Amino acid sequence: MAAGYVHGYSEREAARLGEQADTLAALLHAGTAYPAGSRVLEVGCGVGAQTIHLAQASPGARITAVDRSRGSLAQARARVAAHAPGAEVEWYRADLFDLPFPDAEFDHVFVCFVLEHLSDPRQALTALRRVLRPEGTITVIEGDHGSAFFHPASAYARAAIECQVQLQSAAGGNALIGRQLQPLLAQAGYDDVVVRPRTVYADQTRPALVDGFTRNTFIAMVESVRDDALAAGLMTAGDWDRGITDLHRTAQAIGTFHYTFFKAAAVNPSGVATTGQ
Repeated sequence: MAAGYVHGYSEREAARLGEQADTLAALLHAGTAYPAGSRVLEVGCGVGAQTIHLAQASPGARITAVDRSRGSLAQARARVAAHAPGAEVEWYRADLFDLPFPDAEFDHVFVCFVLEHLSDPRQALTALRRVLRPEGTITVIEGDHGSAFFHPASAYARAAIECQVQLQSAAGGNALIGRQLQPLLAQAGYDDVVVRPRTVYADQTRPALVDGFTRNTFIAMVESVRDDALAAGLMTAGDWDRGITDLHRTAQAIGTFHYTFFKAAAVNPSGVATTGQ
């Protein structure tokens, strides 16, 4: 059920994930804090970029972080030890669809930038209900590349972004999943589903966002799929390079960039826990 991770596992990608998490921490984590002693499961923790902010926002919470990549988990341990010393985090290498935990083990589940890489995100959400106690909460955050718009406009830049969308789809994922969170959670059986947009807007008056998000998060993500895009024949090398050049113009003094993330919260209803089957 897991698609390929289209962004890869390079050092550059790990740095991009850290930059993204730090730049967007206030935007994405606002309103998410767990009581001391509560049991929190972070699914798909990757290199721990979000784990740091979970731990900092909820001192005293007992966080269990899960990822299927041994290398990512090693980086996550080191990152959290360096930036959130004293955080109570347990680390597990496991697949989302085969979690090694008893039923109703957790009070809260946190899922960030994971569903976009899965071929069946609804089944994933359903499976997570098994380990979430009745009346426990789930928080899901996803982006939506269709929400990106910018100035100066460029058909070449738009085509480069579309390459990333198509490659992720070919790998079994969905780079447009943010807009689908409400129906996905409802269809997976959750109650009280609330989804709200979290918008990033960057221009020359907001230099931290221009650097941290426009350049080092979004454009860096698109740039990383160049070889795959050209190999798949999605663009010519000349058109690709023009598209990337035009994307960088949006991070210059004349440019602006807009993107929307979607943050959902929902409740696991009372009753018999589901097995996700």
